[in-house]
Amino acid sequence: IYLATAPKSNATYKAIGAANRAAKETGSLMPPAHILNAPTKLMKNLGYGAGYEYDHATEAAFSGQNYFPDGMGRPDLYRPVERGFEREISKRLAYWAKLREETP
Repeated sequence: IYLATAPKSNATYKAIGAANRAAKETGSLMPPAHILNAPTKLMKNLGYGAGYEYDHATEAAFSGQNYFPDGMGRPDLYRPVERGFEREISKRLAYWAKLREETP
């Protein structure tokens, strides 16, 4: 009964579609070096993993690092609607965007 009467949204469905399109358009771009695993000395020397910040180790538990390929920017894939719990998710996303602006 709860699910049948809960506020409805297809924002996640749209986000998945947007993510799939972005992957098709930019799938050959290299991920940022800071999120690449560096299991070998060569990879470490190439800078893989350098500068990675573990979110949970930061003061706000949010590093603000970009995980999208260089040159892609940070796409706005998920756009929650202003009803139901998505209203709260929207506030959280806005808070994280503000933290990113404040992070050097």
